[in-house]
Amino acid sequence: MNQKDLYKYEKGLWQKGYSHIAGCDEAGRGPLFGPVVCAAVVLPHDFVLEGLNDSKKLSEKKREEYYPIIMEKAISVGVSIVSAEEIDEINIYEASRQGMLRAINKLNVKPEYILTDAMPLDGYTNIPFEAIVKGDAKSITIAAASVIAKVTRDHIMYEEDKKHPEYEFKSHKGYPTKKHLELISKYGIIDGYRRTYGPVKKILEDNK
Repeated sequence: MNQKDLYKYEKGLWQKGYSHIAGCDEAGRGPLFGPVVCAAVVLPHDFVLEGLNDSKKLSEKKREEYYPIIMEKAISVGVSIVSAEEIDEINIYEASRQGMLRAINKLNVKPEYILTDAMPLDGYTNIPFEAIVKGDAKSITIAAASVIAKVTRDHIMYEEDKKHPEYEFKSHKGYPTKKHLELISKYGIIDGYRRTYGPVKKILEDNK
């Protein structure tokens, strides 16, 4: 997608008089281990970052390069971390939504409009919003939030890797790779695993 196309939603809203637009995204819905991290970002109207796109389409090197630029140039950034325990309590979909709302609440400017990556907020906020499917590849603000969320979560996983090197969190980031499943079978379930997720649940039941 052309970089200019990423401004389509924002430009339309600016023309309607909305100034502070928050883009929201999350990282870590699929992993068996660790939190889901949500970010909300409000960008200035003249923000340009060549090559910025959905964090999944960027190399780790690029994400690490973009992260400080977004943090510096953004009007405001809010980040929230929802633990594995809370994910188990309320389910990952609801945890992602609550995480986004908390990230929005951490912004130091009140957004006038919210763009989310496919997450509806009906009944959860009085701020107008639009949930855009594949929003992280269609909106510059959501793309920026996706980078902040992903880099933040990756760094959390690197810290977990230092604490529990035998689980190799640095390489799979908690996702259910073949290697990760082998390591869980070998070393067992520790705190930080999502116990309601199928593969984890199965190992817990097998070890009863």
